[in-house]
Amino acid sequence: MNQKKLGFWLLAALVAGNMVGSAIFMLPQSLANVGSPAGILLAWLFTGLGVLMIAHVYGQLSDFKPALLGGPPSYTRELFNGKSKLGQIMGFEIAWGYWTSNSPGNAAILITLVGYLTYFLPVLQSKAILFSVGGFHVQTGNFFSFAIASLVLWFVHYLMLKGTYAAGKINFVATVAKILGFLFFIVVALSIFDTTYLHPFIAAKTLASGKTIGLFQQMNRGAILTLWAFVGIESAAWLSGRAKRQRDVKSATLTGLLIALIIYLLITFLAMGTLPAKELMVADKPLVDVLTKIIGPKGSFVMATLGVLSMLGATVGWILLSVEVPYQSARLNLFPHWFVKENKNGAPYRAAWITNGLTQVFLLSMISNTIANAFNEMVIIATLANLVPYLFSGLYSLNVVGKGENYETVSLRKRLLDGTMALGATLYSFWVLKSGLSDLKTLALGMLLFVSGLVLLPLLPKHDAPEEQAHLETPVESLPD
Repeated sequence: MNQKKLGFWLLAALVAGNMVGSAIFMLPQSLANVGSPAGILLAWLFTGLGVLMIAHVYGQLSDFKPALLGGPPSYTRELFNGKSKLGQIMGFEIAWGYWTSNSPGNAAILITLVGYLTYFLPVLQSKAILFSVGGFHVQTGNFFSFAIASLVLWFVHYLMLKGTYAAGKINFVATVAKILGFLFFIVVALSIFDTTYLHPFIAAKTLASGKTIGLFQQMNRGAILTLWAFVGIESAAWLSGRAKRQRDVKSATLTGLLIALIIYLLITFLAMGTLPAKELMVADKPLVDVLTKIIGPKGSFVMATLGVLSMLGATVGWILLSVEVPYQSARLNLFPHWFVKENKNGAPYRAAWITNGLTQVFLLSMISNTIANAFNEMVIIATLANLVPYLFSGLYSLNVVGKGENYETVSLRKRLLDGTMALGATLYSFWVLKSGLSDLKTLALGMLLFVSGLVLLPLLPKHDAPEEQAHLETPVESLPD
């Protein structure tokens, strides 16, 4: 069946939309608590450089290895010898870890979406007991929040079944709408921007614990926070099998990154330049406070609307990506072939039902505080699991550059640039994982997430899929320097 492929703009919207989500609303406050303006700026620059190198890796691999569709799982398989069983297992583990981590992540996005809806539906905050089952009491607000989140989830599921292209167009519209909303915030905030709020620009920072940290430590702590804002940079690479042209993967990744970085930088520093530091550090809704200061009570309405738009776009984008991961991986023999089945629209309906069914299970955390506490830990593990593909993609890029695969007609300067970026992306990914997994409990749970996938190994296909017949030797024609 002929299916419409995703072009540059749909892929770029997916990348930018998946990065610009809930983090943008709370990052100004979080960063204000760990750094001075100079420390925060250094954190953004350090993270921006790290993520730029990761984006370059995905772009370079899409150029030099265009036959390796599906992104990180394919790169990981080749890193561990594409023709070996080990390569297949490692590729599967990357797909498994990423896929299973996205379900709690998607639930978190839906929970945040409902949080913004409380402005329009105050009943979602009601603590009144709606009904009880034995000793288990369900509050009115929790129940209706769960119901709304579930309805949104299955509406997006319905969109997925219409086909990837149709869902991509909806994500594009949602992404453009929220970018326009953030541009409105930027223009309005500039009207009262006061540089005196940024003084002293360079200063030691005293944390809530009473510990005082210098500029380098501020950058280090801030860089961990800012990185979570860029999870999603890999979106176009994962959907390379749906791209009209492989070169669109590279340009869409870099364009999406640039859009997200500009928005994050501007909003962070505009918030710091419109609210005194002491107010910003304790603000529950910093962007709402900024707009309320400028346009009065309507500021809350504007930001609540923007929050809903932002989270709707992120919901569509992340569910689209999550559904495609097992489907694309199964096509490449890196997941059980059961997930390949499509409906008449070319949508992977089996992958959609299982993926969204898992997300529905995690939404139960909205009803019970006990489940919610366990869910919060799972979200942390899930976020770290999203970072493992960065490390293996960087290592494979280094391998390609080191062996000079398809670099025969490419200048030495280009090869050195690619090698430098690959090395930087690898070291940066390792640093992030080391920092995030420094807690032994987090490390153990993260390992458990990946090991749990081993139960599916017997279901992996034992022969090459048609898409993979010539994935090793595809030549690269006239690549630009």
